[in-house]
Amino acid sequence: MNANHHESSGPSRTQQITLRGPAELADALPFMLGFHPTDSVVLVALHGERGRFGGRVRLGIPRSPLEWASVADHLAECLVDGGAKGGTRPDGIVVFLCQDPSAGETGRGVMERLRPFAQHLRTACGALDIPVYEALCISDGLFFSYCCPDARCCPPDGTPLALSGTSVMAAAAAYAGVQVRGSLRDMEGRFMPSGGPREEAQRAALDASAASIVPRILEGAEGRGREEVRETTLRIAREVLRRFVNPKRPGQEVPMSPTDRKDRTGMGKADTATAEGDAADDALVGIDEAAALIIGLQDRVTRDRAAEWMEGWEASAALRLWRVLARRCVSPYQEHAAAPLTLAGWVAWSTGDEPTARVALGLALQADPEYVFAQLLHQACNEGLDPESLRSCLRSERDTRTTSAPSVPHASRRVRMRATRPQGARQTLRKPPRPTGGGERRSTAGVRPSGAATGKPGSGTPRHGGQRGTRSGR
Repeated sequence: MNANHHESSGPSRTQQITLRGPAELADALPFMLGFHPTDSVVLVALHGERGRFGGRVRLGIPRSPLEWASVADHLAECLVDGGAKGGTRPDGIVVFLCQDPSAGETGRGVMERLRPFAQHLRTACGALDIPVYEALCISDGLFFSYCCPDARCCPPDGTPLALSGTSVMAAAAAYAGVQVRGSLRDMEGRFMPSGGPREEAQRAALDASAASIVPRILEGAEGRGREEVRETTLRIAREVLRRFVNPKRPGQEVPMSPTDRKDRTGMGKADTATAEGDAADDALVGIDEAAALIIGLQDRVTRDRAAEWMEGWEASAALRLWRVLARRCVSPYQEHAAAPLTLAGWVAWSTGDEPTARVALGLALQADPEYVFAQLLHQACNEGLDPESLRSCLRSERDTRTTSAPSVPHASRRVRMRATRPQGARQTLRKPPRPTGGGERRSTAGVRPSGAATGKPGSGTPRHGGQRGTRSGR
C-alpha cells in the first residue's frame, strides 16, 4: 500500500438534496469531501431506502495492482465498522475511482486499467453483505460507470462532467456556504517543499540548528538548557505570528493581500490563500528562524504549548506559520515536518476547516506514521468528535500556568525528541462527553497539550508559563 493514510468522516450535516443518476453523483463528490480527490479511491456509505449519504473513506490509489485486493478489503471494513460504531450500518455503498491519465493515456484507458480494482471493491463490499449501487471512474474530465450497462446514460467512451457551478449539488453547496478548495494535489502542495535556490541554504541552517539545539535539550544541566530552548522557540514563534498580522519588517516591504487583511480578524470558513500569498508568508520567515523553529518543535512540550494558538487571529497566523515550516522541511529533514503538519491539522480542525485538517494530518502521518499526536487528532477528526473539549483543556492549562509561579524542571524529566519512537501498544481515542461548563475537562484525543498564551498582536507582552507535558509519546 502506498503511504497515503486513509480518511473517513461521519454523516453529512448539510441540507438534504436529491441526486439522480451517475452524472449528479460524480458532480457531488468534491462537495462531499471539500476538494477534488485526485489519485484517490473514495467509498461513500448510503443509508435507508432513499440512499442518504453517510460516512466516507478516502485513500490514495495503490500503485501496484498486487495491493488492490487487500486495500479493497481494508476500505470496505473501515467504512462498515465506522458506520457500525455510530449505530447505523450502511445499506449500500458508492465507489469512486479518481485518477488523471498518464502521458499517452486516455480517460477510458484509466477506466479500463482500474476496472480490476473496482471489481475487488465490489467483491469486498459484497462479502460484508452490502451492495455497491454504483462504481464510477472519474478521469480527464469524464466519468465512466462500472455498473450501468445502458450506453444512453453511460456511454463506453465516458460522459463529460457537469460545468462547474451548474449542478443541483453546486447550487445547494453555494446556498449552504460549502466551498471546494481545489484539488487534493493543490492542497497538499501548500504543505510541501517547492525546491528552488533557497533549499540548500535552508538545509545548511537546519544542520546548524540541529547541532546547536539538540544537545542543549538532551544534555542541559538539570533541564535548564531544555527550558531555555523551549522559551526561545516560543518567543521566535510569537514574533513571527505578530509579523503575519503586521507584515512590515525592518528594511523590507511585503504587500498585504486581501486574504492577509481578512486573517486579521480570524480564520474564514474557506481557505482562499493563493500561491502568491504563500510566497509572501515565506518571505516573512527567515531561513535561520525557520530552522530554529523546526528543530525546537521536535520537543513535544514546546509543540504542545504552541498548540494553544488555536483561536481568533492567533489561529489564522499559526496555520500560515505551520505551513511555512512544513514547506521548509527539506531533505533529509522531511520527517521533521510531522510536528508543524500536526499543528496545522489541529488549528484547521479547531477552526472548522475539516478538509484542510485531514490533508495536513494525513501528510503528518506520511512524514512519520508513528507520530502519536497526529494519530490521535486524525482519528478524532475522522470520527466527528468535537474539538471543543481539547480547546477547553488547552485554555485550562494555560490559565493554570499563568496564575501559578513557574516551576523549575526536574532533572529526571524525560524528553522525547523526533528521533524517538513511542513504546508499547498504540494509543486509541475514546469519544468524550461534550463539555457542559465548569470543572476540569479532558482532552478529546487523550492528550494534554500546554502552551504559553500570547498577547494581542503587536503588544509585545506574551504570557509566560511553566512546564506541562502530554500523555502521548509525541
